[in-house]
Amino acid sequence: MTNFFPNEDYKLPVSSNYMRFLEGENTFRVLSSAIVGWEYWTTDNKPVRSQEPPEGIPDNIKYEKDGKYRINHFWAFVVWNYEARKIQILQLTQKSIMEVIEGLVKNPKWGHPQGYDITITRSGSGFDTKYSTIPNPKEPIDDFILSENEEMKINLDALYANGDPFANNEAKKRHSTH
Repeated sequence: MTNFFPNEDYKLPVSSNYMRFLEGENTFRVLSSAIVGWEYWTTDNKPVRSQEPPEGIPDNIKYEKDGKYRINHFWAFVVWNYEARKIQILQLTQKSIMEVIEGLVKNPKWGHPQGYDITITRSGSGFDTKYSTIPNPKEPIDDFILSENEEMKINLDALYANGDPFANNEAKKRHSTH
């Protein structure tokens, strides 16, 4: 019997422009500086992000089943997701991950995470989800990844207006195929 797929390493391509942590190891390289801000979800299940925390409780905020609401501090930055083999945006709200990355950035021996890969291991689910965050040894990034990132021109600030950070990239793709 012959192989069904063209090779043993075949994986279904990831179509999302946003990195999500899967069970197990998730390795990425940071490709930009972070934007930071505040996020809450609306009753229409849409995110609202801003650079400053909202004043008071927004009228359209989604309440949890226990009657509480959440306004989270977030970071967002561009990454190369090794598993997906794709440039994506990673948005973090998990304080345990943020604290480790902040410690690395402020440590002169590590510095800006563009110089090394980071692996986040996810285990468990729901309220029992745990994350461990470790830096990988410093090494140069592949030139292909750098040129892909430069071509994409991702506008992270579009997140503050609930816009598409990839909009310029999508327009460029449409023009180049016609």
